[in-house]
Amino acid sequence: MQHFNHDKLGNMTARYRAQLINSLSGFKSANLIGTVNAQNKNNLAIFSSIFHLGASPALVGFITRPNSVSRHTLDNIIHTKKFTINQVNSCFWQAAHQTSARYSADECEFQETGLSPYYVDGINAPFVKESRLKYALTLRDIIPIELNGTQMVIGEVTDIFCDDEAIKEDGYIDIESLNTVAISGLDSYHTSQRLSRLSYAKPSVEQSKISLDGKSPSKDLDHV
Repeated sequence: MQHFNHDKLGNMTARYRAQLINSLSGFKSANLIGTVNAQNKNNLAIFSSIFHLGASPALVGFITRPNSVSRHTLDNIIHTKKFTINQVNSCFWQAAHQTSARYSADECEFQETGLSPYYVDGINAPFVKESRLKYALTLRDIIPIELNGTQMVIGEVTDIFCDDEAIKEDGYIDIESLNTVAISGLDSYHTSQRLSRLSYAKPSVEQSKISLDGKSPSKDLDHV
């Protein structure tokens, strides 16, 4: 087993260290954030740092990199207070990855990648038509992280659009049925294979596997 201590980490090339450290957290969600700028031009960028913050209110956060270069997504969110998050699936993961290229503010990632913008009345940000799970958010806070110059952007979910068959009776979204992909490291894309859903964990109570639809525990499956 290799051992990387603090000195070894500090002496690595920047690219090697970035790939190594980005791999530590395992699989991350792949999402495209859609925004519009002051000139009403669409912007689209892939993020693997999106995370759940709370259900009531429905808050989602993501991390932006330091402002050493222009950050179009962040600038647009600050200007409009609106953005969309669009889960990437196996039908367009390569096009989604291409949005990480450093296009200028005058270039539109939708046009450059062949992805299709989708608009909803009252939402001042574009969705990705090809995405099967997407949602709109209103900016609630931006928290600077002084340790490394990044910023945490927090949005409140206002609208959700999802394929009907993916939403189960108990509210569970079967993202695997949507062919959603995940990211590891900086550039590796993966599909998933579910092991099972599990019952709510309680002390001294044996776990059971529950049916995918969430209606009731599966009685014909082995206990784990």
